[in-house]
Amino acid sequence: MNGNIRVGSLFGIPFYVNPSWFLVLGLVTWSYGEGLAAQFPDLPGSTPLLLGLVTALLLFGSVLAHELGHSFVAIKQGIKVDSITLFLFGGLASLEKESDSPANAFWVAIAGPAVSLVIAATLTGLGFATHITGPLAAIAAVLAAINLSLGLFNLIPGLPLDGGNILKAIVWKVTGNQYKGVKIASIVGQAFGWVAIASGLVPLFLYGSFDNFWNLLIGTFLLQNAGKSAQYARVQERLTGLTVADAVTPNSPIIRDNITLREFVDQRTLSGSNWQKFLVTNESGYLVGELALDALKDVRSDRWAHTLVSEIVQSIEPSTIIISDRPLLQAIEQLESKHVSTLSVTDSDGILVGLLEKTAVINLIHRQPQANPA
Repeated sequence: MNGNIRVGSLFGIPFYVNPSWFLVLGLVTWSYGEGLAAQFPDLPGSTPLLLGLVTALLLFGSVLAHELGHSFVAIKQGIKVDSITLFLFGGLASLEKESDSPANAFWVAIAGPAVSLVIAATLTGLGFATHITGPLAAIAAVLAAINLSLGLFNLIPGLPLDGGNILKAIVWKVTGNQYKGVKIASIVGQAFGWVAIASGLVPLFLYGSFDNFWNLLIGTFLLQNAGKSAQYARVQERLTGLTVADAVTPNSPIIRDNITLREFVDQRTLSGSNWQKFLVTNESGYLVGELALDALKDVRSDRWAHTLVSEIVQSIEPSTIIISDRPLLQAIEQLESKHVSTLSVTDSDGILVGLLEKTAVINLIHRQPQANPA
């Protein structure tokens, strides 16, 4: 999964950490350990470093709680959460699909910041109520401040931050156009990205100061991901209203299961086909499997005239089959999630319609005119 390391599951959700997480864990552990050692010089030996590690893990626990906030609301809406990943800039809950309404999208987006702000308020309240002092009080204060910053930062109204998704949901509700919401939130996200980059570069060029270097990294992150969101929204907009049937390959590679391998080879030779894999149907047109040319190597050529295609047909993974009347956007998501280049297309009764190729979808996107929604 893009180099991420799986460390287990939480509430049935696969949990990953990016290798960059270990770098940040080490830096945060050292930084807070040094801070605690300076603030409490009576702490013995490696205790400050150990407390720094505990603080770092609790900080990442706060990020995880933030992502679980998004996840639980999504699950309540019937949306599967594919994974949660912690990385250099925080965390990411990967959802199977987007919410089906502006209101639902709003609640998923705001749930994360709400969790962070609740944690900040709870820690602050406990500090006042219990009057704790010493290292524990310092750690609680740091956690409260970080959760407050995490909640407020993510409320910035630009993609890919939660605030951008909130803005997207609001624009979607007002205009009735989901993609217009993505466009506006992406523009705002890119604007904040440029501001953050400028705030990092100006001190660097004018004073040689790296104090705002983190802003430079965050700005680059915002700029790149906001641009990707805008690009994906344009693709979604162009494919609105199109179904899988609109992109099925003409003259798809289809053969019957009741012909012999010799007949199959002769038909392929006469047609000049370059296909390496063929979809197989029965006499009624139902999809029964697929046949790759390589499978012929397992049968001696002198047996081709006596061997039916049905005898060596291979089953097709159900996840690579899609119904022809489904939105084309769903096919794109399926192609990407399953890491395949083709899907077998059937009608709702299982009758084979043809083959859907990723390249055909890309070509269709390029041919579609840019929509101009009201």
